[in-house]
Amino acid sequence: MAAEVSGPEVGGEGQEPLLSGGEAAAAAEEEEEESRDVVETQEHYKSRWRSIWIMYLTMFLSSVGFSIVIMSVWPYLQKIDPTADASFLGWIIASYSIGQMVASPLFGLWSNYRPRREPLVISTAISVAANCLYAYVHVPHSHNKYYMLTARALVGFGAGNVAVVRSYIAGATSLTERTSAMANTSACQAVGFILGPVFQTCFTLIGEEGITWKLIRLQLNMYTAPVLFGALLGVINIILIFAILREHRVDDLGRQCRSINFEGEESGVLDHDAEGNVDHVAVVAINFLFFVILFVFAVFETIATPLTMDMYSWTRKEAVFYNGIILSVVGIESVIVFMVVKTLSKKTGERAILHGGLLIVLVGFFILLPWGKKLPNIQWQEIKNNSIPRTTSTETLMPFWSLQAMQLPSNHTVEPVGCPVTQSWCLNTPMIYLAQYISSDILIGLGYPVCNVMSYTLYSKILGPKPQGVYMGWLTASGSGARILGPVFVSQIYTHLGPRWAFSLICGVVVVSLLLLEIVYKRLIAFSVRYGRMQEESC
Repeated sequence: MAAEVSGPEVGGEGQEPLLSGGEAAAAAEEEEEESRDVVETQEHYKSRWRSIWIMYLTMFLSSVGFSIVIMSVWPYLQKIDPTADASFLGWIIASYSIGQMVASPLFGLWSNYRPRREPLVISTAISVAANCLYAYVHVPHSHNKYYMLTARALVGFGAGNVAVVRSYIAGATSLTERTSAMANTSACQAVGFILGPVFQTCFTLIGEEGITWKLIRLQLNMYTAPVLFGALLGVINIILIFAILREHRVDDLGRQCRSINFEGEESGVLDHDAEGNVDHVAVVAINFLFFVILFVFAVFETIATPLTMDMYSWTRKEAVFYNGIILSVVGIESVIVFMVVKTLSKKTGERAILHGGLLIVLVGFFILLPWGKKLPNIQWQEIKNNSIPRTTSTETLMPFWSLQAMQLPSNHTVEPVGCPVTQSWCLNTPMIYLAQYISSDILIGLGYPVCNVMSYTLYSKILGPKPQGVYMGWLTASGSGARILGPVFVSQIYTHLGPRWAFSLICGVVVVSLLLLEIVYKRLIAFSVRYGRMQEESC
């Protein structure tokens, strides 16, 4: 409907139409609405999705940067600094998550006010420099372990760009595209975690000595080659960001919008649908749920080795090998779930799927509770030397892949196996059968990726057209904090109180999460739905 005007439509030659202030505003608003309804051009559509694919690549490389050296950290640390012990290894592993937790809100804030290219390039450059530093940690004559700690913390700091990636994808997709895009992002992240150790394995062919380039004091061996490869991938990523990434922003209906992230006067209009307040109760609830989801999965990963060694009398080598296979299968399962959930969410909605995912995780940990009467084999103290080689509380801070490098005491020719008698719960806690453990792995591998994708998707929809950098930064930080606390939980609760207490507490935390989800269920809706701009069925 055309806006009504009062008075003459046109004045003298060269004069503007004589409209009142209110009518002029109405006419401008109507003109803006007409421009917003223009269908997205094919060129803009292709450019937008090319940029999103660059974000997928950035997410993939971020996860590769974490996992590509994780299997070799412990032997390399022992080689460059014999003073380093297992507890310091725990700090090196945790430093990545600490760096990411600190950086995520900062990069997110930056991306709210400047073109996203800036924080993406700077963060990737930090990761490249950190990887190069890691390749040279052998050069100093002392304190080498602290240089390695700094390098891994800086790699994690660079990985804080995950918040920028997810905020970009949230702003460059409509509500109907959002779930699929977030699932693809999580799938790229999962594939990066899976392929990182594969790359590391390939580089072991170089050997420990490798090649030394004396001019620049560079040792190219099985420990440094992976990080240099990661640095090369980072440089390629920076080039692609400059060459392909463009600032794109669409509203919840997929119409082009202009925001402060644009460097120039791009096509599109200013998004007035951003008017309205974000539901901060829903925001806090999703942050808590995401923390719980990442926390229980971190516990699941960390507890795998000590649990299987205690319950099934596996040696360290067997525990590393078998759990490595299991976690690889779980990773592949997660990628498949990421793909399936995109279609399923269109039929049931994100909230229902999140609810179902939490229930599956709850069942997975409930199955792990000791139910039988048979006790695990006990690793009795040896009278001869009155000592037991066992997994200590500091060692349980290490992920399963680090344990393969640990050596037995020199006075042992055969590695004692079973549940250490010094863990008092071993004497009265029934064993967890292997069928329970495998079933739990399958269920947790199914429920975790569902909860992960749905949390990000719901979060981005709740925030709506508002700048999401800082909010995504806090969500990423909560996940990083969960990955730090997970191993601590295992070292304190499982080691001292046993699996019954550990898994009961995890079940209790998941039940609290389900209750919270029920309380805020009706608030977990898209911003546009909340303000009546869209129907929920069209999301």
